Amino acid sequence: MAQDRGANTGSMTVDSALVRELAELLTETGLTEIEVEDGTRKIRVARTVTAAPVAAAYAPPAPAATAPATAPAAPVAEAAGAVKSPMVGTAYLSPEPGASNYISVGQTVKAGDTLLIVEAMKVMNAITAPTAGTVSAILVASGQPVEYDQPLVVIG
Repeated sequence: MAQDRGANTGSMTVDSALVRELAELLTETGLTEIEVEDGTRKIRVARTVTAAPVAAAYAPPAPAATAPATAPAAPVAEAAGAVKSPMVGTAYLSPEPGASNYISVGQTVKAGDTLLIVEAMKVMNAITAPTAGTVSAILVASGQPVEYDQPLVVIG
């Protein structure tokens, strides 16, 4: 988060110019993280570095305020064909911001196709289809935190 460089009024405002300057400094120096402190407030800008070939550095978007439009109305935690998260992390439906999603409802997938990625400890982990089938539901939104064993996608 960034703050206004002006007087400490008790409320935080975003100084996007400062955030851009810090991001440019990261790029210029090759650093992955920088933190600036001004009184009691801190500004931290970090770039995610990935060891997996699935995605490049990924700045997570703000978490969705509502459930994804593709989520079914009925609970599917125990639905046949539910692909569950193998770890705690953040789910992303596309390889990078602005790119097309890996999958969509109604799409046919083959065993081994990438369904989405889960970022855990700054590493992007591809979640692949265990079997061939048709995507009948996507149960998470891009940028949503996920828990271990949480259903992510249903393949029918």
